[in-house]
Amino acid sequence: MHPEQLHRTYLDLTTPHVADACMRLGIPVRWAPPGTVPLWSGTHVAGRIRPARHYGSVDVFLEAIERADPGDVLVVDNGGRHDEACVGDLVTLEVSRAGLAGILIWGLHRDTAELRSIRLPVFSQGALPVGPQRLDPRDPEALESARCGQHSVSAADFVLGDDDGALFIPLSRAGDVADVAATIRDTERSQTAKMHMGTTFRTQARLGEYLAARDTDPGITFRQHLRAFGGEIEE
Repeated sequence: MHPEQLHRTYLDLTTPHVADACMRLGIPVRWAPPGTVPLWSGTHVAGRIRPARHYGSVDVFLEAIERADPGDVLVVDNGGRHDEACVGDLVTLEVSRAGLAGILIWGLHRDTAELRSIRLPVFSQGALPVGPQRLDPRDPEALESARCGQHSVSAADFVLGDDDGALFIPLSRAGDVADVAATIRDTERSQTAKMHMGTTFRTQARLGEYLAARDTDPGITFRQHLRAFGGEIEE
């Protein structure tokens, strides 16, 4: 999917919509560790992943940017370290000027005020004023893949991030996931509108029918009940 098309397709979809869509489609749900959040609220980013593993020097980021296409998201693997910040204002400005859509760091950032003024979406586990004090041997695959928590990502994936965190989805399934996520979004919006008009969610979910059915068949689940009339909210 072209970067602009990917951005447009996912612009009105949230990470919860997409996580539920992945579960419904049987696609493994991969996420950035809890606490990997944007620097300001209201952030939304979607783009193909441009991975980079950090070993103590910013040159790996510059090489990743050189390889990237406009609309990509730089995903930085710093091993989740909390003893150094690996991305600051110069790298962020370089990423922004190259036309990338954002940065996601498995680790920490610094220069918070400057990053906010640049206004490029940046996701991080927090801020620390201390930069790297090491220079480790670099893996030959440093620009081919990256880890973020327990998950590995590459340019075959895209990242979707918002105030709830970030998800990693195969680019090959972007269209399928978006279609299902849009259905989930529209269902929830309809349910919310009805609640504001006075129809409780218990009524919409036909709770009485479910309780009666469960008395007859204790094996029936609430998800099965909702699925029978298109009221799914949990998957």
